[in-house]
Amino acid sequence: MKAKKPVIILIAEDDDDDFIMTRDALEESRLLNELHRVKNGVELMDYLLHRGNYENHVDAPLPALILLDLNMPLKDGREALKEIKEHTTLRRIPVVVLTTSKAEEDIVRTYDIGVNSFIQKPVAFSAFVEAIKVMNQYWFEIVALPEQ
Repeated sequence: MKAKKPVIILIAEDDDDDFIMTRDALEESRLLNELHRVKNGVELMDYLLHRGNYENHVDAPLPALILLDLNMPLKDGREALKEIKEHTTLRRIPVVVLTTSKAEEDIVRTYDIGVNSFIQKPVAFSAFVEAIKVMNQYWFEIVALPEQ
């Protein structure tokens, strides 16, 4: 039987507490994840395009999923999402917005740009863990994703 390799998830999140909460929720979901983190949209694009500090493909493997915060410095999540979805290869990577925003404008705009899912972060950690478990199950057990 072929051993399962870790699922690579790239988290674009500038807030340390939100990153830790997301990392902990992913660990609770019991999926074998390899997490990478960037703190703004510029770093996100550098990581995905292997530029600057992310030139080494071993240290910056293409993710199976991107968890994207909308409100980040330098280049926000909306701008980065637009670049990802306009790129020939990167547009195949599922992008899930994970945000505290409840603004209808953000929901509509990100879907118009091409986001695959929009998840509003629940306030309670237990509800957040449950949302992450469902997200993991959907993206890594139910749907078929293209090989990277």
